[in-house]
Amino acid sequence: MDIDVPAVLEHLVDRAHAAAATSIGFPGAVDLDYTDVVARLGHRLWNNIGDPATDPGGAAHTKALERAVVAWFADTLAMPPDDRWGYVTTGGTEGNLAALHAAHRRHRRAVVYYSAAAHYSIPKIVDVIGARAVVINARPDGEMDYAHLAAQVRRRPTRPAIVVATAGTTMTEAVDDTTRIRDVLAAHGPGGHLHVDAALSGIPLALDGQLRIDDGSGIGSIAISGHKFLGVPMPCGVVLIRDRAARIHGGHITYTNTADTTISGSRCGLAAALLWHAIASYGREGHRWRASEARQLAAYTVDRLTAAGWPAWRHPHAFTIVLDTPPATVRQKWLLATDGAVSHVICMPGVTRRQIDAFVADITAAITPPAASIPRPRARPTETPPSRNQPPRTDVLVPAPSTAPRRRPT
Repeated sequence: MDIDVPAVLEHLVDRAHAAAATSIGFPGAVDLDYTDVVARLGHRLWNNIGDPATDPGGAAHTKALERAVVAWFADTLAMPPDDRWGYVTTGGTEGNLAALHAAHRRHRRAVVYYSAAAHYSIPKIVDVIGARAVVINARPDGEMDYAHLAAQVRRRPTRPAIVVATAGTTMTEAVDDTTRIRDVLAAHGPGGHLHVDAALSGIPLALDGQLRIDDGSGIGSIAISGHKFLGVPMPCGVVLIRDRAARIHGGHITYTNTADTTISGSRCGLAAALLWHAIASYGREGHRWRASEARQLAAYTVDRLTAAGWPAWRHPHAFTIVLDTPPATVRQKWLLATDGAVSHVICMPGVTRRQIDAFVADITAAITPPAASIPRPRARPTETPPSRNQPPRTDVLVPAPSTAPRRRPT
């Protein structure tokens, strides 16, 4: 059977393009253009095998760019130059896996503590590494309940504690207070490890100086996504680990001539090149400006929604706006993340005021009652009633047109 390959690909592109204007519920920036990188490198395999510090045989790898990316992330997070290691991953989930696997190898009897608002990958990872876990309560705004954490850690005085903090929870973009978690761990005799899942908010918070992995932070590892704030057109990310003793040590692989220190072994060199392009093209100031613009739009969105009578709020640092779940007609048109009675919109870089205005207009139209019909006046007493021999009247009162804005065609 002949397949029209160009037509199939064009259909995928057209479908994604048509949906882009109403896709405001998930955290992928859309303001950066990677066309040139894909055009230059997309015609061959770029395979970054093994530890990023060593170059494998051959030239078809981007290890030099990967090392530059890791250094930029580490510098931005204020990691000590003599105590940092990391690599480009397939995304936040692999980053979390690499960090928690390394921590569990060092603390075999450790219990993993994570918030009820943590990313869904965390319980999967706990199962993969075979660790025992305790779920910590989350506050209504998504932040971890530190009193509950302290109580649970105290119940296991002989077991090391591996705590997973979140910088940007999935529904509310809450940020767990690593200082309070560090204090809990400091009071815990057997010690442990503090990991931060910062898939969405890691870079923006670090650029503002609100997230640091220096000697005073108590943070041992962090995972950040590359396809969220940086908008790389493929899932990817970076994991950084401070403690040298906690890293994965899989030995030297003879036929690749490199150390096996990563979860995936072979890694996508194109992802490292795309990340490098983003940080080299914009720099810290450029990305700080992008974050500032996105937050201003998020504040604008909250104002517009509340002015329209629809409840909405956001954390001060967040791109994410939490709102009551809109009516079904709105959800059919707009791609939102919804969990029961709560939904969210994420004003990632590239989302525009025009999109937000259209979204708010659709909510307003969905909740505005239609205008009441004008009642038909009674016949005047002097009006001659119709004869029984006359045909019945066929004129029908036409309701007044609705004053609500017409719904834009999808």
